Amino acid sequence: MKNKILTAITIVVSFVVGGVFTYIVISSPNTSTGATGNFCGTTKCTNKVTVNEKGINDSISKIYDAVVMIENYRNGSVAGTGTGFVYKVDEKYGYILTNQHVVQGADEVKITFSNDNTVDGNVSGGDSYMDLAVVKVSKDAVLQIASIGDSTKSVIGDRVFTVGSPLGYEYRGTVTSGILSGTDRLVTVSVNNGSDTYVMKVLQTDAAMNPGNSGGPLLNINGEVIGINSLKLVQEEIEGMGFAIPIEFAMSHVEKLEKGDKIERPMLGISLIDVGNTALLYQNGIKVDKKITSGVVVASVQEGTGASKSGLKKGDIITKMEGQTIKDSAYLRYELYKYNPGDTIKLTYLRDGKEHTVEVKLTKNSN
Repeated sequence: MKNKILTAITIVVSFVVGGVFTYIVISSPNTSTGATGNFCGTTKCTNKVTVNEKGINDSISKIYDAVVMIENYRNGSVAGTGTGFVYKVDEKYGYILTNQHVVQGADEVKITFSNDNTVDGNVSGGDSYMDLAVVKVSKDAVLQIASIGDSTKSVIGDRVFTVGSPLGYEYRGTVTSGILSGTDRLVTVSVNNGSDTYVMKVLQTDAAMNPGNSGGPLLNINGEVIGINSLKLVQEEIEGMGFAIPIEFAMSHVEKLEKGDKIERPMLGISLIDVGNTALLYQNGIKVDKKITSGVVVASVQEGTGASKSGLKKGDIITKMEGQTIKDSAYLRYELYKYNPGDTIKLTYLRDGKEHTVEVKLTKNSN
């Protein structure tokens, strides 16, 4: 009898302990990621926002009326639409950030706010390589100003969302959500109507993006802008790969764009051919060892530039810039545009199968 009582007590205690343990596990706060993108691990998170319907609604309300639809008019007709957001106002104007490709070639720009008020916009400045532009509107039209965040404080897996105008007017103000899928992605894009290629360092997200979302904000769970939606990979077998320009990069250039100042970029003084472009190499009478699979070939050297003074010549294959591997001409521009006219950089190149290094003083690009 005594053994039966002890057994019963043991069972009861086990249920109680198990129930308490289960409650602790279920009710413990999520300590993996804080709302501001801080990775917590086993430490205590701070400044959390509850990720529920009310939480995301609060976040949306902080940005929704700052987002605008942008219409690009050419010859009196709408040539394309995109998105932008108000990031600043002064005594006269509201300032909108968007992509350069949204306003490229526009004769006229129209801005529609969330209250359906449409006003004229004036493109202050833009840059194709950065894919950024600033549009000014009357201060009186502005409904809300976006809060600028910091993408460097976000980590992979953080909740993010977008507000934009996919497919134009009918679907303006569309909200999509997802996670931050990657940071510091290097994506090759075509610029200047496809005449050049360039590498952009971007944030990756699986939040849905469609034509018309370009230029809109990528936001953290607090409703702060951490990126500017710029492009997505479009292939039949690919889904959910969108990219955004980090907001810190954009904000570091807005002052020049507001003033319409040209972004000065350095020039090496050479024309280039990718090592993989066998047809163009053949046309220029240049032979490249098949074992060499990355780099750029010097096709010609401009007199009076840093390249000509350094001794670079036709047929040299540039493989590194300041120790960074150069895969192709897009990567060369990406590395080159980190510097300014007047800077001196070190290039590594191949000539007759032997590796050489040379210092080149960069000159101002006249384009």
